[in-house]
Order: sequence, then C-alpha cells, then structure tokens
Amino acid sequence: MARDMTPVLKRCRALGIEPAYMGLDKKSKRNVRAGRKPSEYALQLKEKQKAKFIYGVLEKPFRNNFAKAQKLKYGTTGENLMILLELRLDNVVFRMGYGRTRKEARQIVGHKHVLVNGKCVNIPSYTVKPGDKIEIKEKVKGYQRYKDVLETTEGRLIPDWLEADHETLTGTVKEIPTREQIDVPVNEVLIVELYSK
Repeated sequence: MARDMTPVLKRCRALGIEPAYMGLDKKSKRNVRAGRKPSEYALQLKEKQKAKFIYGVLEKPFRNNFAKAQKLKYGTTGENLMILLELRLDNVVFRMGYGRTRKEARQIVGHKHVLVNGKCVNIPSYTVKPGDKIEIKEKVKGYQRYKDVLETTEGRLIPDWLEADHETLTGTVKEIPTREQIDVPVNEVLIVELYSK
C-alpha cells in the first residue's frame, strides 16, 4: 500500500496549513521564507496538494473522487468534491473523535475495529450515507488506546451533521454536510480550474 511518509509539520509548513486541521496540537516554530509571487498554476496545484494531504488521499483516488463529483447532478463540482472527501469513513471516524488524527482513524478502520450498520468495514475510503450508524467493535471498546484517544479528543467539536456518543463509542451520520459545515482551509474552485485545463 502506498503511503505518504512526509513529516507532517514540514508538509503543513510548506502548504501553509495549521497543524490543528490535521488533529495535531503542535505548533511549527519556523517561518516560511517569502519567495517570488507564485504563478496561477502554482496556486491551483497547492490547493490540490492541501486537500490531498489533509484527507490523506493519493493522486489516483483523488482524481476518481473528482470524476464522481463532476457526475453528481446537484451542487458545484468543487463543493461535491469536498463533500465526497468529508464522507470518507476514515474522516468520519476522525470527526467523531475516535481517532486523534486522520491517519490514526484510517488505521483503526484498516484494523477492522469499525462497524457500519452492524457490518465490519475495513475500507477507509468507504462513503458513508445519511442514517448510517458507525460504532467501534464491542471487543475493542475496552482497549487503553480508545481511553487515550477520547482523553485527547475530548474538547474537539463534533460537526452538526454527525452525532457521537463517547460513552458507547457509537455515532450516526445525520445528513450530508454542506460546504459551510466543512472547516477545511481549501479553495476547491482552484482545484476545479486545475483539473479542467
């Protein structure tokens, strides 16, 4: 399986993202040197790299999501792309607070700790639907790992489109999120421009 092994803080600094969006409470102390003014293409590419990095998606699946977003009848392509990325199972587990970072949430899904509507799903890119019930398997609920995770993510806000019960480690997808509910610092219009060249 291909993985992005770049140091997270280094990548955050290069893309101009706050580490908090990645689920980290670290701060980067280094300053980014101001170079020459980036070209239009450079800005578009940076936005695409930001989205790919935040959601932990590689180029091919990202392109597939873009193609899927283009085919959807409602909304703009850019907004649909962000919604599709937000509805990934690993991202939903992260948003509910059952993973400190999206990478950890992806690992939890990959290790078959997550049930969707009572069925075990170990595909991080699985798209959840409104009404889906997501829970951590009964067998692993008592693990120290989840106690540590819940301690770390206690103060994290759960988006309005999700419902999570930290006592029973379960949650529900109430609705499809709108672009306003997605707090990711990505300008999706530039991504659409990049792909429509």
